[in-house]
Amino acid sequence: MANADAAFGFVPVRHMSGYAPRANKYTIGSGYATDIFNGDMVVLASDGEVEQAAATNTNNLGVFAGCSYTASDGSYVYSERWPASTVATDIIAYVYDDPYTVFKVQSAGTPAQTNVGNCADIVVGTGSTITNQSAMEISGTMAAGSAQCKILALYDAPENSFGANAVMEVLINEHLLKGTAGI
Repeated sequence: MANADAAFGFVPVRHMSGYAPRANKYTIGSGYATDIFNGDMVVLASDGEVEQAAATNTNNLGVFAGCSYTASDGSYVYSERWPASTVATDIIAYVYDDPYTVFKVQSAGTPAQTNVGNCADIVVGTGSTITNQSAMEISGTMAAGSAQCKILALYDAPENSFGANAVMEVLINEHLLKGTAGI
């Protein structure tokens, strides 16, 4: 059976230590003009605020798990997506930021057993404003050189196998909290 081609972003599945993954708090700039979806990889920008990651970023912070804020009308909002250009106060972004959190993510390529241990950058897709779910995936270009994600294994699920659109387990390889240069 072929793997489904349905990118869903990064989903935390475990921590290398055996503990449960957990999110920490950061902020997003009021009026930040890009949607950030649940499961999107994010970076910490030079102003100390979270932004959606792009392919080849090296200051990757983790994976977006939702946000809360006080809207301009005074209401409290919790959302799994940061809506682009939202003007708000008290903004909190929840991010799985531990560099040893393992995520499952779909590949845009055709991974094989020989790709375990390789690295791949991300591919930014357009997330869903209905489900608030990311459409990020890892690139089909997987190699020994450095890239954003380190491939650990094929994700263990009955409907998943090596081949086109396989779901892989990855670590964020180029992680801000893992010895890369500062921002």
